[in-house]
Amino acid sequence: VQLQASGGGLVQAGGSLRLSCVASGRTFINYAMGWFRQAPGKEREFVAAIRWSGGIIGYADSVKGRFTISRDSAKNTVYLQMNSLKTEDTAVYYCAAALLSSKDGLAYREVRKYDVWGQGTQVTVSS
Repeated sequence: VQLQASGGGLVQAGGSLRLSCVASGRTFINYAMGWFRQAPGKEREFVAAIRWSGGIIGYADSVKGRFTISRDSAKNTVYLQMNSLKTEDTAVYYCAAALLSSKDGLAYREVRKYDVWGQGTQVTVSS
């Protein structure tokens, strides 16, 4: 079971990046796929989540209207399109998978609910 994140880099404020997370090793059909980020000295925080079967679950308020999560089941890949990037978006971004259903409410925002994690990709936004 593996998640491989990529697509990070250095970008100026106002720019865009697209992160990718390729899943392999099992079927994630009943899983929620999430993007989290962790800035230096801060706790890991929720960014966005989507159901592998389709349907966006939610976004953090700080990224609503700027970031878009999507998935391509044929490629076993989840994406995070990040537009209008700000310096405060600088962090290591992680993709993760959790066995969650709609009955779990806001649990998709909780780091501890995710049991499969990718290795992280660095996003640096310069002013």
